[in-house]
Amino acid sequence: MSTQPRLLITDQDFHRLTALVSQIDGPQADALDEELSRADVVSHREIPSDVVTMNSRVRFLDETNHHESELTLVYPQDARLEDNRISILAPVGVALLGLKVGETIDWKMPNGALKKLKVLQIEFQPEASGQFDL
Repeated sequence: MSTQPRLLITDQDFHRLTALVSQIDGPQADALDEELSRADVVSHREIPSDVVTMNSRVRFLDETNHHESELTLVYPQDARLEDNRISILAPVGVALLGLKVGETIDWKMPNGALKKLKVLQIEFQPEASGQFDL
């Protein structure tokens, strides 16, 4: 992963995701654990509104194929691809967590392909809306 911007993660997300990683095994759990280890943890009340947090709806661009997508980043039990609700354990989910609008990350996919993902817009962030219990 050559492009690794600074990550910001809320204290609530950090604790919940750390607990999740401790309960599962596999390459995506390892990738999430690695990202958590390099993240700066901030109060859920102080996270900037332009940062991808859990339960955020984010619009992003895959710069490798110029495909734009919108998804909501959720915990595994809430994932529903037909509703564009993607698990934090999905490769794209792990890659987007903690990024700010305008930032790009290079992310190696399970099949070995390298994706270059750029956050275009946060359509909804629970913390910015005062919804701290999501």
